[in-house]
Amino acid sequence: MKQVIKVTVNGEYYEKEVVVHKSLLDFLRDDLNLTGTKKGCDNGDCGSCTVLLNGKPINSCMMLAVEADGCEILTIEGIAGGKELHPIQKAFVESGAIQCGYCTPGMVMAAKALLDENPDPSETEIREAIVGHLCRCTGYDQIVRAIKKAASYLNKK
Repeated sequence: MKQVIKVTVNGEYYEKEVVVHKSLLDFLRDDLNLTGTKKGCDNGDCGSCTVLLNGKPINSCMMLAVEADGCEILTIEGIAGGKELHPIQKAFVESGAIQCGYCTPGMVMAAKALLDENPDPSETEIREAIVGHLCRCTGYDQIVRAIKKAASYLNKK
């Protein structure tokens, strides 16, 4: 069974027919070819598939695409301005918060949601914002430093 959904993804409007049991993650990756959002555990445990849905971070593997009908979605592909990295992405690179890079898109999206809501978070608030995001490479300290650095970049604007 299929259903037509209307969504805005990274500022672009889409009207697409999707199978009703398809996850939002698979819709983004397969139907829209937005492969920056990673498919990790596919059961909501790793955070690699995090996108912003109406400004709030969600695990896109745990939501059906049809549930996003009428929503605005922001993926990792939509946060940079052209060829210019977003300040959060820049801070992640500079802080060594990306190693294998698999968790990075989800971490960046979680950081964006946090910094949009709280422009000067404490270390505790940063760590709470990335709970549920698994990283096997960095040990999280670089990620926390990157988010703090991103906050300072964004607050200078």
